[in-house]
Amino acid sequence: MSDQLGPALAETLRDLRTDRGLTGAALAERAGVSRAMISRIEHGDVQPTAVLLGRLSAALGITLSELIARAEHEERRLARAADQPVWTDPETGYRRRALSPRAGGVMELIEVELPPGARVAYPADAYALRHHQIWVMEGELAFTEGACEHRLGAGDCLELGAPAPCVYHNPADAVCRYLVAMTRRHV
Repeated sequence: MSDQLGPALAETLRDLRTDRGLTGAALAERAGVSRAMISRIEHGDVQPTAVLLGRLSAALGITLSELIARAEHEERRLARAADQPVWTDPETGYRRRALSPRAGGVMELIEVELPPGARVAYPADAYALRHHQIWVMEGELAFTEGACEHRLGAGDCLELGAPAPCVYHNPADAVCRYLVAMTRRHV
């Protein structure tokens, strides 16, 4: 995926919402955003931020990776580096690369580059469907999980606990690169 995914993402969000029998107002309420914002996204008038996509995907009962994969209409077993979908948050510069061949599978790997000073927050619902581990490859990451802050440096790996609101923050003057590994939660 390139950063030009806007029209396909708008269509995918609209299709998912209608497939679930939700009105724009119902999705807006579930995601904690305005009905006007839902309309603007679905009409392709704005590119949603990472935080907003996290809220919308959680409200639709899927992961952010699944949402992006559906917008790309891709099913594959091999993800060559040149073909791995990359998305950049227009607000923070957060850059997300889907490394796994298929989103929504048993396991997903995502590489993230978080610019200096950037902060991205996700609601607890974004963590309800998957187990997460974060492995910092380069830089520093201040990860807040509920009321607990974890300071991670290169080589550190954190397994998330029960779903809680989380914030990824790069407190350093250099880019932070980390890997997110996700597996399905057993219910």
